[in-house]
Amino acid sequence: MADKTNTTQLNGAAPTADGPGSIRNVALVGPSGGGKTTLIETLLVATRVLTRAGSIADGTTVCDCDDAEIEQQRSVGLALASLMHEGVKVNLIDTPGYADFVGELRAGLRAADCALFVIAANEGVDEPTRSLWLECSRVGMPRAVVITKLDHARADFDGAVAAARNAFGDNVIPLCVPGDDCVVGLLSAAGDDAVAELRGTLIEGIIEESEDETLMERYLGGEDVEASLLNDDLEKAIAKASFFPVLPVCSTSGVGTTELLDVIVSGFPSPPEHPTPEVFTPAGAVRASLACDPAGPLLAEVVKTTSDPYVGRVSLVRVFSGTIRPDMTVHVSGHFTSFFGTSSGRTTGGDHDEDERIGALSFPLGKRQRVAGSAVAGDICAIGRLSRAETGDTLSDKDRPLVLKPWTMPEPLLPIAVQPHAKTDEDKLAIGLQRLGAEDPTLRIEQNPETHQIVLWCMGEAHAGVVLDGLAKRYGVSVDTVDVRIPLRETLGGTAKGHGRHVKQSGGHGQYAVCDIEVAPLPQGSGFEFVDKVVGGAVPRQFIPSVEKGVRAQMEKGVGAGYPMVDIRVTLLDGKSHSVDSSDFAFQSAGGLALREAAAATTLNLLEPVDAVSVLIPDALVGAVMSDLSSRRGRVLGTEPGDDDRTVVNAEIPEVELVRYAIDLRALSHGAGSFTRSFARYEPMPESAAAKLKVGA
Repeated sequence: MADKTNTTQLNGAAPTADGPGSIRNVALVGPSGGGKTTLIETLLVATRVLTRAGSIADGTTVCDCDDAEIEQQRSVGLALASLMHEGVKVNLIDTPGYADFVGELRAGLRAADCALFVIAANEGVDEPTRSLWLECSRVGMPRAVVITKLDHARADFDGAVAAARNAFGDNVIPLCVPGDDCVVGLLSAAGDDAVAELRGTLIEGIIEESEDETLMERYLGGEDVEASLLNDDLEKAIAKASFFPVLPVCSTSGVGTTELLDVIVSGFPSPPEHPTPEVFTPAGAVRASLACDPAGPLLAEVVKTTSDPYVGRVSLVRVFSGTIRPDMTVHVSGHFTSFFGTSSGRTTGGDHDEDERIGALSFPLGKRQRVAGSAVAGDICAIGRLSRAETGDTLSDKDRPLVLKPWTMPEPLLPIAVQPHAKTDEDKLAIGLQRLGAEDPTLRIEQNPETHQIVLWCMGEAHAGVVLDGLAKRYGVSVDTVDVRIPLRETLGGTAKGHGRHVKQSGGHGQYAVCDIEVAPLPQGSGFEFVDKVVGGAVPRQFIPSVEKGVRAQMEKGVGAGYPMVDIRVTLLDGKSHSVDSSDFAFQSAGGLALREAAAATTLNLLEPVDAVSVLIPDALVGAVMSDLSSRRGRVLGTEPGDDDRTVVNAEIPEVELVRYAIDLRALSHGAGSFTRSFARYEPMPESAAAKLKVGA
């Protein structure tokens, strides 16, 4: 591609697009530490949006502007920075590379029409990045590979290209190679044998993707193919995601930035060339997809939500159709659970439909908001004062409400139990969690009715750390993390009898109730049975339900470790009453006392929840994972082939052994493994395992 000199001077003004055809939405993805954020700084300097590049070490980069990002020196959320090149507005979406923040990555891909895979020249390609490439391949997203950190002491451009080709496929081919203080474009360069060989590989790769079937014959016959023709075929192949150029960029010197911007502008598709996500009415009826037309009906999606105690809520929005203007009224639709069910993790706002008035409209440059007069179809903007909008919600015309099917989020699988540090933090904790849940669909907030704990289901320890840090610094909430309690059950190991006597006399009306019961265990899953065998009216008929009610109440509280009791039969055998002092309350109390005495006379067993687990891992790790599952008291049920040299291991594992499995599996598989879990049933807990629990805590 031709070498052009960028003369864009923005002088702090927000870049604006003439129409959807002059917009490119590009997500930068890849391993953590690959140089994505620094590359954006270099591109902003090259296009004169910035006068000098910021530093991650100093916390001065445009995209890593959150307090947690500055402190940790890594991206934890997606950020947007826009520039102009050759009259085209380029929206650069910086995404986190660490696996805990895959929700932000998915949101960035939803807002983008193409992706840059940023790989450091001193590192390889990790398994999560390989998986992400396959995910983009399934949806036909155009991609290019950028090799950064060329000035690193251990930089190996050729090795990085080989690693990328091995991970991503043979159609990943260098378009340029590093030279002396420059990059050499292979289509136009003539050089030594090594360059000539690379040039031949590139030309053959382009010709193989060409729609002109005679081109290969002409090339193999020794005919010189025109560079302009090759450029045209190259751009078409990139746009249709069948060819993936590799470009070297040195973020320190800026070498290679112009060539990269040229590929983005010339090769990557504009928003009208990218399909719109599935569209529905709020009632769930399928709606025909809308064209990317600024004059069409409004259709936009909230891809990120941030809340600030001082600024308020700000929504980052991708516009798919229509035009957004300040102060217009839009319809906000949130139907996350309608598409994915109540177990999907969205626990804060639920499904909702309402009209809201848009506040200020701006084009973000990291944390800085640059005022915008409008945002046309294909563009990405920030909207203020949408008080009910959450990440994943759809914005549409109030007279023609629409709903976009939200993107699929991974299930958070690491539970973190928290409690307010002080009584004064209780109300603030509820507000803080509600706002964090609206921002982050990968955070699931559970109020467990059995253990009475607040459990934050997170993607990993780093994700949990960011959530807790946000509670403390943004909302002033101090919390303590505590051990996660597993909702166990109690049952009886044998038959026993119990005597319940509740007699109190303190002047006036007293309390008098006596009952005798027999308890027996039932098969697992049978629940509770109450049998009345009272004869002769020893317990008046009106008080027999009271005994059952008291037994049930005591079962809910538990009789030993404080867990609910299940799978028992209680038979009421005998009792005594008083014509004046007997009451419903007295017989409820007697029933509970009788159950406690009976339970003390026999063995008490704990039942633990067991989950069905499916672990997806590379074939080479099957043995190690199966061994690890067995060490967790798991029963391996079998394996089945997965996609792309992977295997699914199916097993049943007690929940108590899965509390930290999200962390342990990542360490065991170097980030290549993933798993899903669902409740299967309750089973007796071995005494050795029960002894390790701090029951009743």
